[in-house]
This record gives sequence, C-alpha cells and structure tokens, in this order.
Amino acid sequence: MYKNAKTGEIGNIKIEKGLFGRISNLMKQNVIPHLWEILNDRTKDTVPDHSIENFSIANGEEQEFPSHCIANFKIAAGLQEGDFYGMVFQDSDLAKWLEAAAYQLMAQPDQELEKKADDAIRLIGMAQQEDGYLNTYFTIKEPDKRFTNLCECHEFYCTGHMIEAAVAYYRATGKRELLDIMCDMVDCIDRTFGPEKGKLKGYPGHEEIELALVKLYRVTDDEKHLRLAKYFIDQRGQKPLYFDWEFEKRNHEAHFSYLYPPYGMYSNGSKYAQYHKPVREQEAFVGHAVRCMYLASGAVDVAKLTNDNALFDTCKKLYENMEGRRMYITGGVGSTPNGEMFTYDYDLPNDLVYGETCASIGLMFFMQRMLLVEQDSRYADTMERALFNTCIAGMSLDGKNFFYVNPLEVDPEASRENPNRKHVLPVRPAWFGCACCPPNLARMITSLAEYLYVVNGENVFVNLYMENQAKLDLDGMKAVFDVTTDYPYDGEITISIKQEAEFTFHLRIPKWCGNEYRIFINEAQVITDSVNGYAVLERDEHEKPSLEAHFLPGQTDYYIGGKFSYSIENIVNYPLL
Repeated sequence: MYKNAKTGEIGNIKIEKGLFGRISNLMKQNVIPHLWEILNDRTKDTVPDHSIENFSIANGEEQEFPSHCIANFKIAAGLQEGDFYGMVFQDSDLAKWLEAAAYQLMAQPDQELEKKADDAIRLIGMAQQEDGYLNTYFTIKEPDKRFTNLCECHEFYCTGHMIEAAVAYYRATGKRELLDIMCDMVDCIDRTFGPEKGKLKGYPGHEEIELALVKLYRVTDDEKHLRLAKYFIDQRGQKPLYFDWEFEKRNHEAHFSYLYPPYGMYSNGSKYAQYHKPVREQEAFVGHAVRCMYLASGAVDVAKLTNDNALFDTCKKLYENMEGRRMYITGGVGSTPNGEMFTYDYDLPNDLVYGETCASIGLMFFMQRMLLVEQDSRYADTMERALFNTCIAGMSLDGKNFFYVNPLEVDPEASRENPNRKHVLPVRPAWFGCACCPPNLARMITSLAEYLYVVNGENVFVNLYMENQAKLDLDGMKAVFDVTTDYPYDGEITISIKQEAEFTFHLRIPKWCGNEYRIFINEAQVITDSVNGYAVLERDEHEKPSLEAHFLPGQTDYYIGGKFSYSIENIVNYPLL
C-alpha cells in the first residue's frame, strides 16, 4: 500500500488559464464573495427549495429564502436574540465556505478574505460551549438533546466539515484558533463515544467526520484522532444496531418524520444510512449517495494510514460495482429522489435521475483517495467524468445559480405538472433550503490543484488534464513543468519541463480515447509502455524535453441502464458528454 503517495500542493500549482483558469477566477471574484453575502442574509435573490419538497422554481415562483447561518452562530454566542433557522445541518454551510476561503488563500493571499474568515472563526469560538461542544441547532433549540439522535441530526457531519475547514485554514495561514476549537469538540465526542466501557457505541448518521478526523490526525499527529476515525468505520453496522437503540430510547421521536415508515429511512431498513451491514461486509453502495461517498472516502483514508488491505479491498469492490452498474455516464450517482439514494444495479433512468451535485463531488473525493493508494487510471477516468459533466455543470456561468439535481433528460412541463419529476428543474435556482451543494462545489474547485497529480517517490502521475504551472516535491528534488492545452475541447497536451531532474511521468490515457493516442518527445513520436492505463515516460536528469500527448476520440462502449450499449464516440466529445 502506497503510504507515501501524495498530491501536489495548492500553492505550487497555478491554474490561471483555460477553462479552469476562468472557473478559478470566478470562484475568487464572484462565488466566494456571493456565498458570504448569502450566509449573512445580505442578498435578496435566494430561492427556496427544501430538496424534494418545494420546487416552486419549476413554476416560476421565486421567493426570498435567507440562510441565517451567521445569525445562528450569533444567537448561539449570545450576541443577538432569536430562534434557530434552517436545516439541522446549517452550520456546515459556513464550514464549507471557510474551507473554500482557506484554499483560495493558499492559492493567492487576500487580506480582506482572511479578515472575513478570522471574524467568522472568532464567532464560532464564542458559540462553543464550555465542554467543547459546538452545534448551533442544539445549543439554541434543544440543548438537552445533544447526542441523542445521531442518525438524523448531523452533529458529527457538521463537526466533520468544521474540522476540514480548521485543517485547511491552519495550512493556509498557520493560525490555530479554529483548529484548537475543533480539537476541543473532538475531545468532547471522544469522552462520549468509543469502544471503552461506559461510552456510547454510536457512529455518524451522515458520514463525514471519518475523513475529517484523518485530516486532523495528519496535522496534529494525535493518535486519538486516527483511532476515533477507525472506530467509526468499524463500529458502523455492528449489532445491536445503535440507531435502532437510540430510536427506541427516544420513544420513536423523529426529527425528519418523512424518513420513517411507511416511506422513509426505516421502511428501507438500515440501508439508507449504510448500517445494514458492517462496512467490511458491504458489497455495493446502497442508500443516500453522498453518505456513501463520504463513508468510502474515510474508509480509504483509514485503510491507507493503518495499512489495512482488507478495508481497501472493500472500497475497491464498492467502486467496481458502482462504476459498472450504479453510475451514470455523467459521473452522477443516486438514481432516485426518494432518499437521494442508490437503488439497484442498472437502475439509471435519465428522466428521474437525482445525481446530486454533492454526490459527484463526494465521488471525486473518493477517487482522489483511491489514486493515492493505487495508481490506476480507472479512478482518474471516473473523477474526470464527474468533474466535467456533473460538478461544474451544477453552477451557472456567473457562479450565482446552482443545480442540486443533475438530470440527463428534462421536460419543463413535466417538472411543473408531474409530481414524480418535481425534483428535476429546467433552470438553476439561486439558492436552496438545503444548500449543501453551492459551498461544497466552492471548496472542491478551490482545491482542484490537489486532484491533478499523484507523486509517489520519483514518479509523477498525471490524472487530470488542464492548463497549469506545477512545482511538485519529489524525493529530494523538484519536478517543475508547465502544461499547455485546450482540454477539454481537444485532446492535445504539451508539457514543458522547466527544471533538470530525473523522474518518471505517467500520463493518463483517457478511457474515452481507447487506443487512439500518440506521444511525442521533442516532436519525435515515441512508443511507450502502458501500465495501469498510464503511458510511462522515463527521462534523464540532464534533459529538459517537451512532451506532447495527442488523445483522439476512440471506440469505447459504455453501458447505460443495463439496456443499451452506446458507442462513446457518438455521445462524447473528448471528456464532455
């Protein structure tokens, strides 16, 4: 297992030109400032959504719908009067914004943005309770019910996102305030949950904290953080089932009543929240798609750090089933609005697709981690499909409107008149009652530099193609090069080596090109070995060659819905559907 494989650093990879140069600039100029205004309730163009309950936009009925996220923290901190407003996981919107801001600061210092982040972090600290507990919903609304409904109420989910923000902000600025806040919250959780006698045997309802704890461990080197992440992975699905136990203990009181029988979470057994079996016994993704992706991401992280080959093999099995049977050609996952869930093999309807933006973002997280353990181009191909055809499609060109659901087939009249299609919108709304996707997209795009390359010893694996200037730390040397391309609009890539060093390039051969590609070194065509879907180019330390790759659309078949086989050259232009 490649414990030492790593990504490139955001500050050392400049994405300033081409498609993603424009999108990165949009993040800085439009998206991050716009999201900040929304979180502070200073915009008047937000639209309600409530996920699948109230798609008034389909009828052209736009209404104001505040976030109240910052206000919730002010109320929890005692700085203003009022009631909690929003979803039980509203805190995570601010956490994801902070994480996006941190990545933006890694790429380019910005005093104004840093001050906004510092002010938000100060407010978060004021909202924290004396014992380290941090959650505005329970602090304001139900302080006597903390940790009583892990299955539904997202306490660990919000904690996970805030940990990710804390780690990113510490990496960006060296400031520890949010990191210390979240270490205190983790201590609060660790005092309450775990395998030790007297502790509750719970685990997250919505997975997220697992991967976040691994990130925290990497900066604190505190074994407790890794141990807790591993515990949450291993305890999930063990009998007696904790969520059933806490449901009984609450006298069947539910936060989201629609999740319960006859239609909801418990009507589908424990599959919705992936506790139907222990994680290591699961063979296919079932239930809520975003939860599946975050669970798998955390499991790969734990497997990598603990050298757990069996756990990694489980993740690989889950991927292979999903990629071949439960994923849309767009890289979308989740085929039903009922629970935003995976269903069964080959159930991939184009007109009823859910394909949540967050789910494809989570798929990218999962694939990035798989690549750090096993450099196989399949994972990068899947990551590319999700990025180009679902993730960035979830945002408008001005960065102010977003899709939650990403359909393959839209009939505006059906969206208005057919209750079964009310989740499929013909236009991107400005905001949502459940607004997880916009800030999630922001944090993924601002960290995109970490998805381009994997460095393993003296080997550089090129996983995503886009124009950039890279400086990668290898073992005792640096790989410095520029990538020039008009990808994804054509398949020609030029890599210009800028500094003498001896290392090996592994260029991903995209699945969409089949075997239709050519490699050139200093304009002379060369025949290369292909290993795990990468063209391997070894180079001498005394050479600074120009490398060129020409990828041409080839004949590759994808199976869609288990009913039809389409030639990819007929429906895909390079990586774009």
